Amino acid sequence: MGREVVREVANLDAERRAAMRKLIVSEFLSLDGVMQSPGDPDEDRSGGFEHGGWQMALMDDMAGEMITAGMAETEALLLGRVTYEIFAGYWPSAGADEPLAETINSFTKYVVSTTLHEPLDWKDSHVIAGDVPREVRRLKDGSGKDIQVIGSGELVQTLMANDLVDEYRLLIYPLVLGTGKRLFRNGNPRTPLRLVDGKTSPGGVLIATYAPADR
Repeated sequence: MGREVVREVANLDAERRAAMRKLIVSEFLSLDGVMQSPGDPDEDRSGGFEHGGWQMALMDDMAGEMITAGMAETEALLLGRVTYEIFAGYWPSAGADEPLAETINSFTKYVVSTTLHEPLDWKDSHVIAGDVPREVRRLKDGSGKDIQVIGSGELVQTLMANDLVDEYRLLIYPLVLGTGKRLFRNGNPRTPLRLVDGKTSPGGVLIATYAPADR
């Protein structure tokens, strides 16, 4: 009887997780795991980082298609303050030649910050300033498409520590930087993962999707 109850509880938990929106951590990484400042030299120079903009020259069509496909499955962004301010300074005024601008601007944006206050200038943006794990669980309990986290390295550490990440979508570029902020750091909880999907682009970008092994 005890085993049946345990099995039933496990099944109910699996059904509940399946009904929830997934929280997707989507990152550009160097081969040695650095996520800092991929898009622009001045994006994040903290810690004396001098390799900003490393990702752009290594981008190819297949990696771009993966990013676009991921956006189609998304309806909300969850961002740390620094990433939010970078995005808010670019996407609302992005030109018609920027194919993702309309999509990204249409998302609901949630920014985790103790210094920003509503109303925010970027349309449909909301501040999370209190109990972050509790508020993120509330967002995941809602219906709809996925919630995507891009960049936001410090926020991701909080999400990982509280077992809130449902999937990692990683574009791993053929470049060793040797220094910079990493996605997975000393002190991260032990988390067995399973490979959901993996492929290599013509330019040598490893496109890998992982989920916690128990999901």
